[in-house]
Amino acid sequence: MDIAIDDLTRPQVHALLSAHLEAMHAGSPACSVHALPLESLRGPDVTVWTAWEEDALLGIGAIKELDPTHGEVKSMRTASTALGRGVATAILGEILRAARDRGYARVSLETGTDEPFWPAHRLYERHGFVDCSPFAGYGPDPLSRFMTLEFE
Repeated sequence: MDIAIDDLTRPQVHALLSAHLEAMHAGSPACSVHALPLESLRGPDVTVWTAWEEDALLGIGAIKELDPTHGEVKSMRTASTALGRGVATAILGEILRAARDRGYARVSLETGTDEPFWPAHRLYERHGFVDCSPFAGYGPDPLSRFMTLEFE
């Protein structure tokens, strides 16, 4: 598996991001969907990584800088053909390394609360994320779970 920062130009990446947004909107009302569209992922405050095996896209993940000490994990998605292969763990590892290298004091995220999000909850908990209050302009939402990881 090769993981690298992505320029978001390849059609496979567009397709996975479209599937990600479609799944988020299929399971939640629009007011509870906080996934970033492609245009926002291209912003100067966002870095995106993709994982590949030859020409097959395995997954994607990003970090958005909220301020010089705080980043937010965004757009974590594993291709359906790569589930259970450690793709999300590997991408999250890259994101957390970059956050530490940038000197962030913490990294936070927003994810859903219902059953399709439970594997993500376990992933984040394994990496030390704990529940927190809404951050960065998010408001309370029964369909959102907020988590954070503070670096030592």
